[in-house]
Amino acid sequence: MSDGEQTVTPAPAPAHDGRAPAGPPVVEATGIVKRFGPTVALNGARITIMPNETHALVGRNGAGKSTLVSVLTGLQAPDEGTVTFGGGPAPRLADRDAWRQRVACVYQKSTIIPTLTVAENLFLNRHEHGRSGLISWQGVRRRARELLSTWSVDVDPQAPAGDLSVEQRQFVEIARALSFGARFIILDEPTAQLDGAAINRLFERIRDLQRQGVTFLFISHHLQEIYEICDMVTVFRDAQHILTAPVAELPRTELIAAMTGEAAADRREERASALDAGATSALSVRGLTGQAYEDVTFEVGAGEIVGLAGAAGSGRIEVAETVVGLLAADGGEVEIAGRRPQPGSVPAALAAGAGFVPQDRHHQGFVPDMSIADNATLSVPKRLGRGGFLSRDRRDQLAEGMIEKLAIKTSGPDLSVSALSGGNQQKVVMARALADDPRLLVLINPTAGVDVRSKEFLLGKVEETAEGGTGVLIASDELDDLRMCDRVLVMFQGRVTSEIARGWHDHDLVAAMEGVDLNA
Repeated sequence: MSDGEQTVTPAPAPAHDGRAPAGPPVVEATGIVKRFGPTVALNGARITIMPNETHALVGRNGAGKSTLVSVLTGLQAPDEGTVTFGGGPAPRLADRDAWRQRVACVYQKSTIIPTLTVAENLFLNRHEHGRSGLISWQGVRRRARELLSTWSVDVDPQAPAGDLSVEQRQFVEIARALSFGARFIILDEPTAQLDGAAINRLFERIRDLQRQGVTFLFISHHLQEIYEICDMVTVFRDAQHILTAPVAELPRTELIAAMTGEAAADRREERASALDAGATSALSVRGLTGQAYEDVTFEVGAGEIVGLAGAAGSGRIEVAETVVGLLAADGGEVEIAGRRPQPGSVPAALAAGAGFVPQDRHHQGFVPDMSIADNATLSVPKRLGRGGFLSRDRRDQLAEGMIEKLAIKTSGPDLSVSALSGGNQQKVVMARALADDPRLLVLINPTAGVDVRSKEFLLGKVEETAEGGTGVLIASDELDDLRMCDRVLVMFQGRVTSEIARGWHDHDLVAAMEGVDLNA
């Protein structure tokens, strides 16, 4: 057992009707190790799921949940360890039909093909053929009606799948999985795109299916849902199993503690805020409303670092992207350093004084085949020449200054960004964000996918930038990104629900992000 690991080994959790589940575990994974190069994604991980229960799997980003799902569904073979279904060994990876008969996963991103009908999706590549050898569409539709009726899914089998709601697509995917014979379903963030009424209907369907012998593994960032629908919970942290316990016997404080571990040292506790109360606010957001958020209002002062925290689907990323013009709000106002840029215009936001580090450097942050110099100066062409003519010497001079300032490890400014390590690529993205001395710096998941040393350097550069009078907005769910913040605004289901001052404890912030009331 690893350091810090806790294990609760209760008697098998009772089913909803009060009877203890009979027979071997539906699935059991023990000693699972999975490496991707130098990264250890799972380190001796384990989970045991008994019949007819809904078993939660929770953990912070990077805990190993997604890797475990890929192992349990036969998409990845573990480097070490064993997986059994009903007491028997898992099928060979190549035997996809055997895997489908044992387990299915309904992912957050639907696998339903929108251009096909519901019936065609249900029996894709399993169509019924008539005597002529041609597909019997009448037979396909009949089988679809029978399947949907059996599992009480109220959807027209002839309806185009693209016309279905998110909720209906999930039910169709569950029915399709059950049609293969699987009675173990993994639900990956199933409520992320559902409203409250749809979530309640989903939970009712889960309970109905449990009564019919279906077992679920439920993965969710919203811990409150764990207490509403799940019988057992397993916690992963840092690629390892930490705890398994009956939900009814696990206080919320202990669940949060298992997810976070000991509170990390607050190395930025003593940061002296450079906030200038008399200066124009770096950012003013008033009544911002859009598809993913509603009535969001806050300010970022000059020299202030403000965190925008929240779990998946909270709206924090969309708010940050709206501030810099990647998205346009349906209502409300954004003011950057006293100017109101045109909504939905990145150039307008940059011209108003914003610098921006997007959430995905590979798709939004840089052009991989271009040089460091070109990438770092993309946002400041006016500093490189006039009349549409750019000076290579000015470009290189500016880039070399950025390379030195950001400590980018490179043989020179002409090296392609694709040749750099992840940490140095992120430094190039940060260099461009700082190239025009912004009044507001907006960062989304600024240290994602970088090594520890690069993370420390980047966060130190953010702090240094704020000390120079720039306001900083950090949208992240990574606790280390948020520790330096003067205050953290927590978003949950599209609204700012709380404001937490610097010096917070991990328990308190994570609970707020997950929508958990620790006093309940």
